[in-house]
Amino acid sequence: MTYLYSTFPTPFGKFSVAVDAAGAVVHTTFGGIEALRHGSRAEWARDDARTAAARGQLESYFQGRLRTFSLALAPAGSPFQHRVWELLRGIPYGETRSYGQIAKQLGSAARAVGRASGSNPICPIVPCHRVLGADGSLTGFAFGEDLKRRLLVLEGALIA
Repeated sequence: MTYLYSTFPTPFGKFSVAVDAAGAVVHTTFGGIEALRHGSRAEWARDDARTAAARGQLESYFQGRLRTFSLALAPAGSPFQHRVWELLRGIPYGETRSYGQIAKQLGSAARAVGRASGSNPICPIVPCHRVLGADGSLTGFAFGEDLKRRLLVLEGALIA
């Protein structure tokens, strides 16, 4: 399997997006190709033209001009992970939910939701940063609490 990727600067640092041959987003990460490759057996080829649509929407999001993504998505995951990620996509821009609230919608446990959210390969398109601990804490974000806070401030969900 070969994925096409692009790495570009954002106000949050270097960011990378990868798409499959059909142009569906399969992976995103804060960082460069090294971060995309981490733990993957896929082949990676830089292709700024074939990733242009995804890159453009992500750049607009990071500049505070885009609130809803309209991209084809093809993240790898279990059926449960996909159900969690779909619910995360339903959290409106500028709002948050708790892991417990998501778990209640699924009839599941907050820890299971936390694991699925933590394995989300396409943040911020699937906005796992919008999920907080039951006490409102910024827990459980793969890229760290500072970045989670900055994304929520960008969206107006937190005051700086």
